Amino acid sequence: MMHCFHDSGDEMTRIFWKSIKDKLIFPFLELDIKYFDLGLPNRDATSDRVTIESAEATLKYNVAIKCATITPDETRVKEFNLKQMWRSPNGTIRNILNGTVFREPIICRNVPRLVPGWTRPICIGRHAFGDQYRATDAIIKGPGKLKSVFVPDGSNEKQEYEVFNFTGAGGVALSMYNTDESIRSFADASMNTAYQKKWPLYLSTKNTILKKYDGRFKDIFQEVYETHWRSRFEASSKYPSLTDIMLAMTRKKSPSLVCNRKCQVCHRRPFSNSILYLSS
Repeated sequence: MMHCFHDSGDEMTRIFWKSIKDKLIFPFLELDIKYFDLGLPNRDATSDRVTIESAEATLKYNVAIKCATITPDETRVKEFNLKQMWRSPNGTIRNILNGTVFREPIICRNVPRLVPGWTRPICIGRHAFGDQYRATDAIIKGPGKLKSVFVPDGSNEKQEYEVFNFTGAGGVALSMYNTDESIRSFADASMNTAYQKKWPLYLSTKNTILKKYDGRFKDIFQEVYETHWRSRFEASSKYPSLTDIMLAMTRKKSPSLVCNRKCQVCHRRPFSNSILYLSS
């Protein structure tokens, strides 16, 4: 008997997934299913504890099926009469798993591709820890100085970084983070995937703009590559490149490749969706 667990989602995904299970899975496989209801009403009823429990179960069983879920905005908070505007369940799960999301198109011979010259798939690896999914954002009202402060453990010496001096009516602010350990895990998972597929690996960053933030990703990737993977990639290559250059290149070429990305908020999902749409 196989062990797995299933996260139900919101709205029509429940109906679609039930139909898939009843027609294509249960008649052929005997499964011991652990069930977690990640529908928005149950997440609210459990104060989002069910999301944490589902992520912990994924770590235990090493396999999970998750349906699409609603990340509430102001309208959804009123519609479902929620206790608060809960965080993205995907972000919570990914943070606990500390993993990498790999997206790869399903190619069918009878479905024409937008770029006919593409004959092999592209796999997108996306960092699934920290960044915008666990960011702290705020509305700034009125003039004043915005600062970022780091207090080292065991020290009273604060490290302050002046971000911006608001002089008008105010604005918005965003603070996000990542860790060296998670970036190394991201790099290792990406190189392992490329190695297993025997595909070249490309890293896409905006380190020319975010010299320290994205630059740290680039440096750690290079370190992991040189230390653990160089000898195994004798016939492959890894070329760090800009996000916009990377997207333009993938629209021209027809290789199998693993495109590994550390991109900013506005680039991540559109980039993945664009590549998967073009290569499908």
